[in-house]
Amino acid sequence: MKNGIHPENYRLVVFKDMSNDEMFLCKSTADTKDTIEFEGSTYPLIKMEISSTSHPFYTGKVKLVDTAGRVDKFMNKYKKFAK
Repeated sequence: MKNGIHPENYRLVVFKDMSNDEMFLCKSTADTKDTIEFEGSTYPLIKMEISSTSHPFYTGKVKLVDTAGRVDKFMNKYKKFAK
């Protein structure tokens, strides 16, 4: 590996999944101004929309998106062209 291309400022950061409020601690160089109290200490906070604790691939739970109204509208609009 090339020398001098990796950051030197790794620090402990809390990542919080905003969809289910799960948090985990790991090292990161990501910048943030938010902080949070986690396991008795204060750490920088990175907010995420999705993580392995909420992603359907890892949880096995599928979130249904309400597309039925759009599909029905499309089918009704183009019903006259059906053979």
